[in-house]
Amino acid sequence: MTQTYKTTYRNALRDAMSEEIRRDEKVYLIGEEVAEYNGAYKCSQGMWEEFGDKRVIDSPITEYGFTGIAVGSAMKGLRPIVEFMSWDFSMQSCDHIINSAAKTHYMSGGKVSCPIVFRGQNAASGRVAAQHSQDFAGWYANIPGLKVLAPANAYDAKGLLKAAIRDNAPVIFLEHEKLYGMENEMPTDLDFTVEIGKANVIKEGTDISLIAYSYPVEVAKEVAKKLEKDGISAEVIDLRSISPLDETTILDSVKKTSRAVIIQEAWSYASVGDSIASLIQQKAFDYLDAPVLVESGAATPMPYAENLEKLALPQVDVIVDKIIKMVNK
Repeated sequence: MTQTYKTTYRNALRDAMSEEIRRDEKVYLIGEEVAEYNGAYKCSQGMWEEFGDKRVIDSPITEYGFTGIAVGSAMKGLRPIVEFMSWDFSMQSCDHIINSAAKTHYMSGGKVSCPIVFRGQNAASGRVAAQHSQDFAGWYANIPGLKVLAPANAYDAKGLLKAAIRDNAPVIFLEHEKLYGMENEMPTDLDFTVEIGKANVIKEGTDISLIAYSYPVEVAKEVAKKLEKDGISAEVIDLRSISPLDETTILDSVKKTSRAVIIQEAWSYASVGDSIASLIQQKAFDYLDAPVLVESGAATPMPYAENLEKLALPQVDVIVDKIIKMVNK
């Protein structure tokens, strides 16, 4: 029988990083306030005390600088974990991430790898306004050479982060502040990982497929519960991995249910949701009984006011009403 322990999403991230630092002397963590302050979201609690200044490194407030250092060290054989307080701040580091980390393996003819994980809080965490609330999944999924992950629970957060640290490709790891306190049972096995590129069907259904990633998975679960009261059986798919994308699980679900709704915080245009809608239209069109619906955040800089922020994000009751009309049409 597999032994387990219960822990939160943030502590699962800490455990994943700590286990990999103990396992591999090439792994280290770098970012603003990750050491003595234990991380802006306390995801590196206690790590500095255990591993010291050379494995858990506090950086100056210069994303361009410490990202460049980390990318260079990865090319020389280390395996850095770079923490951004917010993925919005990665805009300062785009040249290193996109032009160096993502492209070096290809441009060197496979001679130079860049095994690096970029991780941090992504999307709207709650009243942090326009410059701290964007969803970057679609931005980085558009870059060949990058893997993009967005776990929606503590179990996947730990398993995927361990897999990402061991991967030889650069990985974008998107976390959500609203998930940091959520708990899951976790295997104690030090080699426990979750496969990159594999979605998870967390609830089976027959009438409609709800597809989401990161915090919107919680929205999808709530939508599914409300639909049950109206006799509608919803299948819920947690993508987990944005790039590579598990097309098979998505298409198999839609072929079974004949309807699909993608739920995301990002605005719709040129987004992950629109790409999945296109995939379904191209490869499962003959199975569809209704157009694919993409429920997205509003195409506006995120408001600071709490009531306006709520209106700018996908809302359970609005999605439920649209699905009821879709199914009963």
